[in-house]
Amino acid sequence: MTELTKLTLADAREGLRRKQFSSTELARAFLAAIEAGNKALNAYVLATPERALAQAKLSDARLAKGDARPLEGLAVGIKDLYCTKGVRTTAGSNILDNFTPTYESTVTQNLWDAGAVMLGKLNCDEFAMGSSNETSCFGPVSSPWRRKGSNVALVPGGSSGGSSAAVAAELCLAATATDTGGSIRQPAAITGTVGIKPTYGRCSRWGIVAFASSLDQAGPIAKTVRDAAIMLRHMASVDPKDSTSVEAPVPDYEAAVGQSIKGLKVGVPKEYRIDGSPKEIEDLWQQGIAWLKAAGASVHEVSLPHTKFALPAYYIVAPAECSSNLARYDGVRYGLRKPGHDLIDTYEATRAAGFGAEVRRRVLIGTYVLSAGYYDAYYIKAQQVRALILRDFTEAFEKVDVLLTPTTPGPAFGIGEVSGDPIQMYLNDIFTVTANMAGVPGISVPAGLSSEGTPLGLQLIGRPFDEATLFRAGQVIEDAAGRFAVPERWWA
Repeated sequence: MTELTKLTLADAREGLRRKQFSSTELARAFLAAIEAGNKALNAYVLATPERALAQAKLSDARLAKGDARPLEGLAVGIKDLYCTKGVRTTAGSNILDNFTPTYESTVTQNLWDAGAVMLGKLNCDEFAMGSSNETSCFGPVSSPWRRKGSNVALVPGGSSGGSSAAVAAELCLAATATDTGGSIRQPAAITGTVGIKPTYGRCSRWGIVAFASSLDQAGPIAKTVRDAAIMLRHMASVDPKDSTSVEAPVPDYEAAVGQSIKGLKVGVPKEYRIDGSPKEIEDLWQQGIAWLKAAGASVHEVSLPHTKFALPAYYIVAPAECSSNLARYDGVRYGLRKPGHDLIDTYEATRAAGFGAEVRRRVLIGTYVLSAGYYDAYYIKAQQVRALILRDFTEAFEKVDVLLTPTTPGPAFGIGEVSGDPIQMYLNDIFTVTANMAGVPGISVPAGLSSEGTPLGLQLIGRPFDEATLFRAGQVIEDAAGRFAVPERWWA
């Protein structure tokens, strides 16, 4: 049965349609893998075996009748930022306590409507605030990867570390994730998985616990480029409940996978060469350029002059929006409540007990930059910088079709190695935040191994709503680099 967990999403879909195994057998294989491995990895905060088997039974009935939907019987994990009807949703925070939504997020509803099966809820940084999955109230997630000759526990990236670890460790076929400043692409890069942040507005945000509303976007983490394309096709939709979702047809992304990139113009932004960056990151970048050239693309240097301001601007905009969004957690209507002498005391006691240190830090920063006397100097200035970043991308895409960059400034670090230094932690997003600030799509594809024997990824950034080109170019990198399986299953 463990062989079933090794399948890609596309292979599992084919196997179910050919009746080589049942959806129930597939679900049981993954539930057994979760039972055996999750204690060591901490990827799932809640497994849902009864629901998974009930959904699988319905899928088997539809498969038997020849009435299969696009994702019929395929077992996936859901980041615990997505509200799931009747299933506890915490966003990795004590303040939500045992909150059980009475509604389903639009993205997960789309997946269930397409026939997918839910294995459980996946760990994440508290309110998606983190780059290492160390801020969750459920504790850190361990990557299934290890450095050569070392047993040091490595981070799986963040905030979608549960999603990346579960996919890499074969505890699900694919997973939902979210990306506010790199939280899909960065964990995908350092776990040898594929992650795409679609264009802002491509997927509905309704029913996803908000961090920074103008930056958050849903997307998948999967084993392959094809699997990511299949997932996004069925996660994306217009949604009248989300005024920021865009009414545009969702293409058949899978059809783009494998198409030729002959004649594609690839831009290499000179500002992404960072002083002090490891040589292996530059070498990987040059290898990616060579692969795309060999496949028929032309490569051109481009300039994104405001890139250096993206990270500081992001760490004004995102905390400002989070301080506004998190004001709803007051201990009155749902979640944790710590009674006080009066209403204000209840608010203060609940938030002090419910929010972790990183969330409190960002709320304080956000409240400060929005306060009287500082709003113009910080928040308005950051939004002006954001407009300039978008203009940089718009001008670059007049000359090229797609941009190629590294995804991360280095490989995975050990749990606890960076958590005491917030600035160092924030720098993990240096190559990814620009796409969020501009609202454009970006994909990370595994491209090689570091000198430590752990994965590294390359990032492709595209024009708004042109995810299909990212899948097309991403497949070229995957074909050239190959896939990167974890060498030793130490956790099971």
